[in-house]
Order: sequence, then structure tokens, then C-alpha cells
Amino acid sequence: MAEEKHQAPKDTTTFKEASYLAFKGFLMGSADIVPGVSGGTMALIVGIYERLINAIKSVDGSFLKSFFTLKWKQAFSGVHFYFLLVLFAGIFSALAFFTKVVPLQVYMFTHPELVYGLFFGLIVGSVYILVKALERFTKTEVLMVILGVAVGLWVVSLVPTDTSEHPAFVFLSGSIAICAMILPGISGSYLLLIMRKYDYLLSQIGKIGGVETADGFIGLLPFIGGAIVGLAVFSRFLSWLLSKYHPQTIAVLIGFLIGSLYVIWPYQHRDFVQQVEVTEVQYMTHPKVQQLMENPPNTNLPEYERLGEVSNAESNFDEMKQVEIETVTNKLIKSEPFIPGSYNSKPDDNPDVWSGIIGIIVGLLMVVGLEYLREK
Repeated sequence: MAEEKHQAPKDTTTFKEASYLAFKGFLMGSADIVPGVSGGTMALIVGIYERLINAIKSVDGSFLKSFFTLKWKQAFSGVHFYFLLVLFAGIFSALAFFTKVVPLQVYMFTHPELVYGLFFGLIVGSVYILVKALERFTKTEVLMVILGVAVGLWVVSLVPTDTSEHPAFVFLSGSIAICAMILPGISGSYLLLIMRKYDYLLSQIGKIGGVETADGFIGLLPFIGGAIVGLAVFSRFLSWLLSKYHPQTIAVLIGFLIGSLYVIWPYQHRDFVQQVEVTEVQYMTHPKVQQLMENPPNTNLPEYERLGEVSNAESNFDEMKQVEIETVTNKLIKSEPFIPGSYNSKPDDNPDVWSGIIGIIVGLLMVVGLEYLREK
């Protein structure tokens, strides 16, 4: 009996709720794209956070043992497979939709007030719903909310620092990042930037598919190992907290959400670092080079191409000259909120105030639909 007590609850996902669950996954995927918002944030808002933690927890040692001994029926019988399958189908659909069809990352650069205003309104309204849904809200829960706000604000105020690339620290980075990814209000990718491991991760992934594929996989192994261990340990710890101290744990998570509003406020001074991801060399007469010379790139985008260093520049013939074409990405490293027209706004600030207001209003209105979705 004692052994059953520690097992994750059985998967209760039904075919009838699959469409609602897939849509909740879609919302989680869309939130993952926006810096400062995590999939865990949306999971908490739409009412599947505890089910998500239990589903992750269900992938345990007995599953791995059965899976690798080819006892697949036994392996998947205890895993919340249907829940995870439907949910991740929704998440990956959102990632594909908001990168290929509606480029949300581009709109975060071209219309930041509208996009961030939408999520700001969404989270503000959702905090009210979550507090209302708590079975109790005493002085203890109030203190837990304050604690969550303090931790959330501390995390988003951290600045990047140089760190070691030793496998042990990469392992630790993977553990911390994956824990943050399942915590509402804390962005795992943001913490990777803080620990200066975001670039490292991208560079190792970039090696895969080329002559350095083996080096790329070797470099990723400590991170993957850390992520697996971190997810296994932290999901169990969260599950234990939710079962023993449910109101207090939810109160802390609500505090994380409130703290995240600092970086989601639509009017921000945002600092980006430019990273050259890919470089190709072409002759000056190449059509792409000519197009970039005639039409300078818009640098206010998440990714753009620009001309770099010219080789054989002393030649009198363009056919003999070669130039680097660099693919540049803008990575957010710091943001500081301001109120338009206030003491901390800068002379060159020109925010689209009405877009931010409209985004907040739309986000608040969306909460009505999300409250309905929580019951499904």
C-alpha cells in the first residue's frame, strides 16, 4: 500500500477532451515563443499544471527498464502516454504555426507593445482566476505569493555572467533550465542566457549535420543528461509539494506569475546582443549580394542577413571580389519597463501606446475564454 501511495495518478485523458487538451497544448506552445512567458505559465492558467507534472512523473525508472528490455506494452501501460501525445501535438503545432505561418517572433520586434500587451493582460486576468480557484487564501498564502513575487523579480533582474563550459557545469545548466521551463513565470531560455549557455547550446546543435556532428552530440550529452535528471527529480519534488501543501504551492506559483509581469509589461527598454549564426561567402556579382547592397537589411528583426568582410577588395573587377553574407540573430539579454511620458522614459522613446492598451484589453477579454477552458 505504501508503494501505491507514491505512484503517479493514472492517466484519465479521454477521447472526448482530446480537442480541448490539444488546444491547451497549442496555447502552451505559443507562450513558449515569447521571452519571459513559459509553457508552465499557460499550463497553470488553463488548469492542467498538476496533470502535466504527474504525466512527467509517470516516466520513471520502471518505464525505462521495461522500454529498454523491449517490454513496450508494459512500459507504456503506466505512462500518461495519451495525455502527453495530445498535449505535445498541440505544443508542436503552435511552434510550427507561430514560426512558419504567423511569425510571432517577428511581431515581437515589429509590434512589441501589442504582443506583450496581450500576454500582460492575459496573465493579470489569470492571476485573479487562480486566486479565486484556491481552496483557501489565508495570511500564509499571502506570504507565499509575496515570496513568489520576490523570487520571480530576482530571477528576471539577473544579468548574464561568464561561466565555465566544463561538462559538470553544462550538466547543471541543463538541470536548472529544464526546471525553469516547467515553472510558471520563469523562462528556461532566459536562465540559459543568464548562465551564458544559450550560445553554447546553439553552437553544439549547429555542429550536427556537418563534419563536426560527433563533437556536437558529445557537447550536448551533459546538457541532455542534466535536463533528464533535473526533470525527473524536480517533477517529483513539485508533485510532493502539490500533494502536501497545495494552496501554498499554488500561491508561490501565482507569485512567480506576478513577478514575470515585470518583463512582459508592453513598454520596455530592451537590450539585445547580436550573434552571427551562419556565414557564407559569395562573389560580389551574386544576386543575393546585389540585393543586400541595394536594400540594406532591417535590423529590427529576430534574424536578418547582412554583408560582412570583403575578400580581394583591391581588385578592380567585382567578379574577382568575394564578400561574407552573415546571418545575424538578435537575442534579448535585458529589459527594463517604463511608463510612457514618465521619469524613466528616454527622449528617443516612441512606443505605440495604443497598441499596448489594446493588447492588454484583448488579453483580459481572452481570460473569459480561458476560464471556460479550465473546466474542460
